Order: sequence, then C-alpha cells, then structure tokens
Amino acid sequence: MSVRKERDTLGEMEVPAEKWWGAQTQRSRENFKIGTETMPQELIEAFLLLKKAAATANLKLGQLNNTKSEAITQTCNEIISEQKYEHFPLVVWQTGSGTQTNMNANEVIAFRGNERLREKGENESLHPNDDVNRSQSSNDTFPTAMHIAAYKAVHERLLPEIEAMISTLQEKEKSFENIIKIGRTHLQDATPLTLAQEVSGWRSMLEKSRKMIEESSKSLTELAIGGTAVGTGINAPKDFGSVVAHQLSVETGYPFVSASNKFQALTSHDHIVYVHGAVKALAADTMKMANDVRWLASGPRSGIGELAIPANEPGSSIMPGKVNPTQSEALTMVVSQVFGNDASIGFAASQGNFELNVYKPVIIYNFLQSITLLTDALKSFNDKCLKGLEANEEKISEHVEQSLMLVTALNPHIGYEKAAAIAKKAFAEGTTLKEAAMSSGYLSENEFNEIVQPDKMVSPSDPS
Repeated sequence: MSVRKERDTLGEMEVPAEKWWGAQTQRSRENFKIGTETMPQELIEAFLLLKKAAATANLKLGQLNNTKSEAITQTCNEIISEQKYEHFPLVVWQTGSGTQTNMNANEVIAFRGNERLREKGENESLHPNDDVNRSQSSNDTFPTAMHIAAYKAVHERLLPEIEAMISTLQEKEKSFENIIKIGRTHLQDATPLTLAQEVSGWRSMLEKSRKMIEESSKSLTELAIGGTAVGTGINAPKDFGSVVAHQLSVETGYPFVSASNKFQALTSHDHIVYVHGAVKALAADTMKMANDVRWLASGPRSGIGELAIPANEPGSSIMPGKVNPTQSEALTMVVSQVFGNDASIGFAASQGNFELNVYKPVIIYNFLQSITLLTDALKSFNDKCLKGLEANEEKISEHVEQSLMLVTALNPHIGYEKAAAIAKKAFAEGTTLKEAAMSSGYLSENEFNEIVQPDKMVSPSDPS
C-alpha cells in the first residue's frame, strides 16, 4: 500500500496515499480499534452541511476570504453529491466529544480543497484548524451536527413512513367497516366491536405518536454552534452562531436557530432524550400492533385465526405449508433494540460533567440507529404485511356466536347478577347463551333475540 506523510502537532504520520484524511484521523484509526460501528453517514453529511455554513458565515463576518470560503463550500458539495464517504472511517468508540470526527472532516475538506485550489492555480491553501475549523470547536460542532442529523432523519425518513402506514390503516378501516368481531381484554373474550374499530385504535396510536415526534423534534432546531470550547464563544465572532444557523436554514429549508444558552447546548443532550422518548413511544405502539396481528392471525386452525397474513416465504424448514408472522417478529425485534437504545441514550445524556458531555458519539449513533431501524421496519411491515392483511369473516362470525360475553347486553334488563348466572350456566353446560337464558326462566326467546344483537353492541346505547 502506497502512503504519504501528513503532520500534526505531535509529528508525522503515514496515511494511505489514496485517502483524503490527515494525521489526526490516522491516529484515531490506530488508537481506537474498537468494534465495527463507524460514524453514521447521516452525521458526516450533517458535518459537511455545517462546514459549508461556517465557511459562508466566516466570509460574511470577515474571518475568511472568498477563495478559501468557496474552496470549502465546493469541496463539501462534491463529497455530498458524489458520496465520497469512504474518507470518513472513524469508529463511534473514540473521544466522547467527537473531536476526532470533527478533525476528520476538517482534514478531508482541507486536503481535497487544496487539490482543487492547485488545479485552479490559486496561491491560497486551506489549513484544517485555522480555516475549515475557524470560529469553531469540536465541542460546539459535534452537538450541532447531532441536531442537524437527528432532525433530518426524523423528518425525511421516519415521519413519511408513519404517514404511509396511517394511510394503509385508513384503507383497512374502510374495508373492515361492517365486520363485527368479538373484543378481547386480558386475553379473554369481551364485548363486540367492529374490525374497523379495532384497526382505528392502531391508526390513532400512530397519529398520536407522529404528533409527539413532530412536536418534540422542534427542540432539535436549537444549535450549539457559536459556543466554541465551553460555551463562551471564545475565538468566534459575536454573531457567528446565528449567521451559521440562518445559513443552514437556507440550505436545508429547516428552521434552525442558534441556541439561547450555549452552556446548556454543550453539556446537555436533553433534546435528544426528549425526541427519542417520543420515538420510543412509537416503538411501544408498533410492538402492540405487531403483537395484535400475530395473535389474531395465529392458527390457522388451532389459533384465533381471525386475520390472514400474506405468505411471503416458507415458514418452516421442516413443516411444509407453514406461514409465520415474520414481519411482526422483525418489527418487534427492532422495537427491542429501540428500547435498549433509549436506555443507552438516557444514561449517556446524564453524563454531562461541568461544561461538556463526553458521551456524544454513542448518543447520536443510537438515536440514528433507532430512526433507521424503525423507518425500515415500518416500511417492511406496511408493505409486506398490513397491505395484504385480510379478514377471515367465517372465523370471526363463529367467535362472535360462541362468545359468552354477549351476555353483557342483558345487564340493563335483568341485572348483573342474573346475567352472570346465565353466562356461568351456559359455560358449565356447554350450551348457548340463548339456551341458558331460556332454561333459567329469566328471558323468553323473543326477549333474548331483541336484546342480544351484536351489531347494536358496537356503539353507546341509545337512551331512548
């Protein structure tokens, strides 16, 4: 492998000749050979957007000349548009401030920017710290990139998939509107409802989760940039943070603002905790939905069997013809991971010591993993399961007819005690509710038929 020599304040380092990073990146590669988890591409893109905005702000505030600012901007554009992310190799398990990832970005932009300057015959050159990192610190750039990446991931990936699933459930509600089924509480028979009503509960959960995620994500628009090392803004122009935030808003179309208190922005990650809490609530709801589907589709002959799921693949290596609820299983495993990520994020966010939290990389890694996994799992569950979900109306009708909880309709007419006696009698003797009611002498056949009508039990009683 051919190498070149790069220098930092500790001396020279050999760097792979074809890579754009410098000495500090190489030191990190050699010092932190831990795991296989690398910094997410979403975070690197956020850094590039930030470095572009910072270069523009430095130009406007007289900190960089036009040649250097333009070189930084064009280099960032090139890396993003041409997906040159192979030059960002660092692992998550590094310094807790993310300093090496910030310097990785600075070195790559400087190296490639200098190549571009030489190609144009310019006499200027970029320095990773003095130019690309001008008016900045790792301590304010990394949390800023965290918020940019998190906000974009939520709005560009997760929320559209929630919306798509809501749309599918709305269609299912329409098709299931006239199907009356038995309800279940405590895994035991309860009173009837329509299949559409049951599905409407799933849909409403998603709508509420969507709203909570949208509302909480607004906090991510506050950016730490401008705080530099400890929140005081040393070595940065007074308006640097607000100018960068404005430039990012222009670039992305999102309402980013400079955080009002930079000391909080550097040492606390409560905004990430808050948003991930809403994401966790979504995960909890999807766990319930996926479990409902696999319970209701259980069987097909020895389970509940009220729903039929698509046969996407053979379900068993030994039992021919078996169809398993694989999409439910995949989604619920993702939910388990999201719950674990939430615990990690919560603990890591509690470790702000004095002016800086030094668990930043693991916080954003887990956050973005949760968004990626949930986004992908929701899309898979929606496309491969929900859209093909069908009702087994024969089985549903059979369960309604056999249910003892239809007796609930008798309460207002003969009282709870007599109704309970009828249900117990029917269960003990293996008869229908009607037969038990008639043999008990509490009701005639006509009276029973008039009162116990499942289609009138799926909504509040008419007081008239």
